[in-house]
Amino acid sequence: MAIRIPSQNQVIITGRLTRDPEFRATQKGTSVCFFDIASNRRYKVPTTGEWKEETTYVPVVVWGPAADRCREKIKRGSPVYIEGRLSQSEYTDKDGNKVKRLRVVANRLQILEVSDAQSEVNDAVLNDEVSEDIEKVVEGDEEIPF
Repeated sequence: MAIRIPSQNQVIITGRLTRDPEFRATQKGTSVCFFDIASNRRYKVPTTGEWKEETTYVPVVVWGPAADRCREKIKRGSPVYIEGRLSQSEYTDKDGNKVKRLRVVANRLQILEVSDAQSEVNDAVLNDEVSEDIEKVVEGDEEIPF
């Protein structure tokens, strides 16, 4: 008997755009936006105690109306929060080599750049929303089937 393992493909990542976004439209007119982000991770080397920084470059694609909004709102250097899924594609390059590409297909993109005044308001609103969500989860614990 084969055991079925649930499948999950979800990515949450923050970073800054490494270049201005590239925009296209499909033959049916659907907007597409491509860009790369750089996501940094700081860590301490246990043996030396030295702090290092590692940068990962991640290609991202955004479809539809969200891609149209990207045209107006983001550019090289913009800090973004992205939720999406990983997608792999394969193509043949101009030299005849097969190339596999892994990228994030965004279903939610939030621009993180705000003024100081907006930041204080957003922090207050976010904290209230998170508190409400936690209360809903705690209240609904009895309904969880495990």
